[in-house]
Amino acid sequence: MEMIMGKEYGYVAIVVVVYCCLNMWMGFQVVKARKKFKVNFPNLYALESENKNAKIFNCVQRGHQNSLEMMPVFFILIVLGGMAHPCVSAALGLFYTVTRYFYFTGYSTGDPQNRLTIGYFIFSISFLGICL
Repeated sequence: MEMIMGKEYGYVAIVVVVYCCLNMWMGFQVVKARKKFKVNFPNLYALESENKNAKIFNCVQRGHQNSLEMMPVFFILIVLGGMAHPCVSAALGLFYTVTRYFYFTGYSTGDPQNRLTIGYFIFSISFLGICL
C-alpha cells in the first residue's frame, strides 16, 4: 500500500481523526444546548412556539448537522486526493477542519449570519482546494 499512497499518507489519516474529534465535540455542544434550553428527544429542532430559546438551540443543532452533511464529501475527497498528494491534502484538510470550528462557533451564537464570518470564507476556499 505504501507504493500507492506514499509515506506521508498518515497525515491524511490524522486529519480525518481530528475532524472526527471536532465533530464529536460539536455533538457534545448540542447535548449541552439540549439540556440548557430544555429540548427533549426525539425532537431534532425546537419549536419557536414552545421554546423562547428555540432559535439559539436550532443554530447549535444546525451548525452540527451541516458538518455531518459535509463529512462524507470531505472524507472522500481527502482520502482520494491524499493518494496522489498526501501533504497538500492533509494541509488543506486541516485548514478546512479549523474553519469548520469557526463556522460552528459563529453559527452557535444564535445569529445564523455569524457563520458567514472569516471562517465561512476560509472554509469555502479550503474546500475548493480539496476538490481540486
